[in-house]
Amino acid sequence: MIVKNLNNTSTNKCKCDSWLDHWKEFSGKSVPTTCPVIDCSNKSEVGGHVQKDSKSDNSWYIIPLCKEDNNKRGECLTVSNSVALVSANISKTCGKK
Repeated sequence: MIVKNLNNTSTNKCKCDSWLDHWKEFSGKSVPTTCPVIDCSNKSEVGGHVQKDSKSDNSWYIIPLCKEDNNKRGECLTVSNSVALVSANISKTCGKK
């Protein structure tokens, strides 16, 4: 699957301790040992904000990424199809009352 790494999202906050914790909570999965970007063997360390490479879905999602791939702002990344996309919309996740 191809996703686009979003720019200028570091100021976005949620009620979880981190965006990686947000991903764990709402995916129900353990963080993968390695970054899900194809041909990357670095450790998954952060929750990165991405969008699907799709004209019909402009939602923001969180996926685990290594710091190097998370810093590739605005670039398209090919990630494993098995990685869960978790909504970054806190009104639908950790901000729900």
